[in-house]
Amino acid sequence: MAYNFKEVMSKPERLAGGHRMCPGCGGTIAARAVLRALREGDMAVIGNATGCMEVSTFMYPYTAFEDSYIHNAFENAGATLSGVETAYRALKKRGRLPEDVQYKFITFGGDGGTYDIGFQSLSGAMERGHDMVYVCYDNGAYMNTGIQRSSATPMFADTTTTPVGTRSNGKVQCRKDIADIMASHNIPYVGQSTFFGNFSDLHGKAEKAIYTEGPAFLNIMAPCPRGWRYDPADIMKVCRMAVETCYWPLFEVDHGKWRITYEPKNKLPVEEFLRLQGRFRHLFKPGNEDLIAEFQAEVDRRWEHLQYKCAEALV
Repeated sequence: MAYNFKEVMSKPERLAGGHRMCPGCGGTIAARAVLRALREGDMAVIGNATGCMEVSTFMYPYTAFEDSYIHNAFENAGATLSGVETAYRALKKRGRLPEDVQYKFITFGGDGGTYDIGFQSLSGAMERGHDMVYVCYDNGAYMNTGIQRSSATPMFADTTTTPVGTRSNGKVQCRKDIADIMASHNIPYVGQSTFFGNFSDLHGKAEKAIYTEGPAFLNIMAPCPRGWRYDPADIMKVCRMAVETCYWPLFEVDHGKWRITYEPKNKLPVEEFLRLQGRFRHLFKPGNEDLIAEFQAEVDRRWEHLQYKCAEALV
C-alpha cells in the first residue's frame, strides 16, 4: 500500500499536548511518529527510562501518554518492558485476557539510558527474544541533567563535560554505532531514521518494528535545541543535513538483510551539518580545518562500511 501522509497524520494522538518538552525538541516528535504506526484498535504499554521525556511527560499520577505507561529507572527500560511482555503472554495463555484486543510493548529511552546506563538491560531483552520495540530518541548527550557527553555524542562536540577551550576541541572519541551493535544481536528488525521529507521513512520503520514478531530496535536522531544550539525552527533542516551528508544514514536490518533506505544523489560535505549547530562553532575558527577533515573522514569511513554491508546482503 502506498504511503499516505494525510492518513497517517490524521490518526488520534497517543501523546497528548500539554507536556513540558522544550519547543523544537526532537524527542516528542519521535514518540508521536512511532505511536502513529499503531493500528486502530491495538493497545500499547509504554515504557520510559528516566530522562527528558519522562520528566516532561509524567508527573505522578498523571501522564501525557494516552496508553498504559510505566516509568522505570534510568538503567532498566529494557528489563521492565521485557517483564511486562512476559506477564502478558502468560496471562494470555491462561485465558485471563480478551482475545480480541492486541497489546504492543514499546519503550522509549534517550541515548544516555540506551547507549550507556541502560545498555545491559537492553542487550538482555534483545537477546532473550521478547516481542517488544525499544526506541532510542538519540539527542547525543545527557540533556536532562545538563548536557553532559554520552557515548552517542559525536566527535568534537562541545558539552559541559567536554568543554571547548584553549586546550580542548570538545569530545575526543567518536560516536558509538548502537544500531550496528543491536543488529549483531541477530534480532528480527533494526531501523535507523530521523525527521526527513514526509516522514515516510520513520513511519514505515516504526510500523515494521511494531508488527514484526520478536524484538526490534529503532534509533531515531532527535535533535535537542539546547544541547545542539540551533534555532528550534530549523530542526527539519538539521535533520536533512544529517542525512544528506551521511552523518546519519537511513537504513534498516530486516531479518539480517542490510538495506540503505535513502541514498543522497549528491552527498554533501559534513560541514553543512556541523555549521548549523553552536556545539560545533569552534570547528570553523581559523586553523581548525584539519578537525573538520578528520570528522569528514570518519563519516566517509562509516558510510562506506554501511554500503559494503548492504551490498554484501544482496549477494
